[in-house]
Amino acid sequence: MAADAEPLEIILHLPLLCEVKNVPYVFVRSKQALGRACGVSRPVIATSVTIKEGSQLKPQIQSTQMAIERLLV
Repeated sequence: MAADAEPLEIILHLPLLCEVKNVPYVFVRSKQALGRACGVSRPVIATSVTIKEGSQLKPQIQSTQMAIERLLV
């Protein structure tokens, strides 16, 4: 989730939802940077990471998930 989302209230329900569902989450500084990380040229205020069975990206996604979980400790 991007900390510079305007108005911030549009994403403030997401942390509570993530906590209820036991899903790790992080805030990043910039919606521009989050968009670039998603491979798009537009700003992005929130994104999710999922694993599709058989995906070639599964090791990278699991690595990202572990890095997020370490930030939460």
